[in-house]
Amino acid sequence: MTTNVLENLQFRLAARPVGMVKASDWQQVVEPVRELADGEILVKVLYLSLDPAMRGWMNDAKSYIRPVAIGEVMRAGGIGVVLASRSPKFAVGDHVSGGTGVQRYWIGKADDKAGAFYKVDPKLAPLTTYLNTLGMPGMTAYFGLLESGQPKAGETVVVSGAAGAVGQTVGQVAKQLGCRVVGIAGGKEKCDFVVNELGFDACIDYKHESVRDGLKQHCPQGVDVYFDNVGGDILDTVLTRINLKARIVICGAISQYNNTEAVKGPANYLSLLVNRARMEGIVVFDYADRYHLGVAALGQWLKQGKIKSKEDVVQGIEQFPQALNMLFEGKNFGKLVLQVAQD
Repeated sequence: MTTNVLENLQFRLAARPVGMVKASDWQQVVEPVRELADGEILVKVLYLSLDPAMRGWMNDAKSYIRPVAIGEVMRAGGIGVVLASRSPKFAVGDHVSGGTGVQRYWIGKADDKAGAFYKVDPKLAPLTTYLNTLGMPGMTAYFGLLESGQPKAGETVVVSGAAGAVGQTVGQVAKQLGCRVVGIAGGKEKCDFVVNELGFDACIDYKHESVRDGLKQHCPQGVDVYFDNVGGDILDTVLTRINLKARIVICGAISQYNNTEAVKGPANYLSLLVNRARMEGIVVFDYADRYHLGVAALGQWLKQGKIKSKEDVVQGIEQFPQALNMLFEGKNFGKLVLQVAQD
């Protein structure tokens, strides 16, 4: 096909955000899609994954991945369909997942580190599930819990951000392993979902009740594994309830990402010493060579109806700036996904 008749809308980083991301931190650019070179594919982006980690990628600071450069298309994972191919690995009509960036079309070599595309099957699961339970959030939950949390049947696992992309899968996997699972989420609707739909044993509504009191009530035997997605005061509070040899998994700190002051660290860290406990950070990319194992396990549980995958889909790429901030305002319910186009 002739590709340069297609116009590609892109969101590029215009400035390093201070605090919450503002509209002025983005530049919208429209440019024609160039012709394919040998080995390249053209992908029409259907869905984008919106993740808290994106806020950290905007900062010019050393991290596990290089920051997005000023003027660069904003980094994001996505799902799309191949419109044109000069690669033997992909055919027109294939559905693929990879690093699309925040734009309508992606073009390049599919095995480049910037893309690293792989095929997905919409007959096996909805496409949005490949950005949630069968995607990076699911892999983060699965390997983070099993490798760093090391839960054992009968233990108590506490999960913050329990209704979010990673938290929902962490809790459901822990239940499959025979653990008592207590979630922490914001609002009655989310807590009801976590207990009634996802099967957690209890959920603490941090917006309307004391987390400290909730932990005393729902974790009378203490906390063996804490999977932390929020940081800040909630992490500090959970540290007062951990058991001997507890494991604290540091996955994220969404409460801290938009700070204009120094990140707040845990004041109660001496509880780690007293309880001979371990706190460990995780980055999902470390498990890339084993993703297929996580997908197989989670996919089987999904097929059997033992776990669920909930996505919160926002329509239209033009809504990207507002949609991204939903993550930091607690407005999303489930994995936040931006629909760019119809299949």
